Amino acid sequence: MIKDVTAAVIINDDLILIAKRGKNEKLEGKWEFPGGKIEKGETPQQCLKREIQEELNIEIEVGDFLGESIYKYSNEEIRLLAYLSTIVEGEIKLSVHDQTRWVNINELDRFDFAPADIPLIEKLKKRKQERNL
Repeated sequence: MIKDVTAAVIINDDLILIAKRGKNEKLEGKWEFPGGKIEKGETPQQCLKREIQEELNIEIEVGDFLGESIYKYSNEEIRLLAYLSTIVEGEIKLSVHDQTRWVNINELDRFDFAPADIPLIEKLKKRKQERNL
């Protein structure tokens, strides 16, 4: 059975927030767009607001749907739903991640991302390219 998971592509002044998964987490040391599992009765947007509050201690506004990525790990298959987001308020405090970084779109390839997040980087690049034409 496929599990729905969300990802926030948080953008501020052309920089994108990425987070490195912490010790004892699945995919420890991999970078990702932060988010989490959708709970029963939650919309993807509600899930993102809750997960980002829990994981990063910030409040976000969830914007446009960026796209989805389906990835089959050895023990489960996930559908990662990504939304463009912005910070409304708060200071980042980490709970499940080792670190966060603000990077520009061209720097994303330098990081070792979780496999499900990689197609989202391509979607971001394509979106940027379309807007700059």
